[in-house]
Amino acid sequence: MDKNKVTFEEIFRQNERRIHYHIHKLNISDPHREFYQEGLVAMWNAYRAYRPDKGPLATYFNYTIRNRLIDLMRKQNREKEKENMYLYEAESQMEGGNRYRLGDTTYPLIKVADPPLEDSYYWKSIKSHLTEKQWKWVQFYIIEDMPVKEIAKQEGVTVEAVKSWGKEARRKLRAQLKEM
Repeated sequence: MDKNKVTFEEIFRQNERRIHYHIHKLNISDPHREFYQEGLVAMWNAYRAYRPDKGPLATYFNYTIRNRLIDLMRKQNREKEKENMYLYEAESQMEGGNRYRLGDTTYPLIKVADPPLEDSYYWKSIKSHLTEKQWKWVQFYIIEDMPVKEIAKQEGVTVEAVKSWGKEARRKLRAQLKEM
């Protein structure tokens, strides 16, 4: 077949169904006919680049159209993934993740500034409300950031005992905050 004798319009009329075949075969939903247009462009490029000594034109059309449709699907999937990632990041930043629920409504938790560790008056006021063991938990776990196992080993008690100190200390501190 000589390209000069057969126009693209004639080739298109004979091979248009190939585009529809590959769209159907790849299970593509094409309501805006983007994939059809991509297949048409692929057919045009294949028509222009076709060399008869390399094989049949039909095989070259099939190869070109199918691969261009797959490339377009991959491109759209990458764009959708990027968009979803962006939306997820934006939502995470806006919501901060920490929420509490009251009925059907959720509210963001208000971030309270961390207490200054150098403020001795603050820590003395906290210490006055706690027992010696509860203060040890605050001192080691909160201020010095020691693991519970290490505190238990240092004080010669069980891990459960240290957790109990912490539980009571948190309960007392919450009660103190409610009074303020």
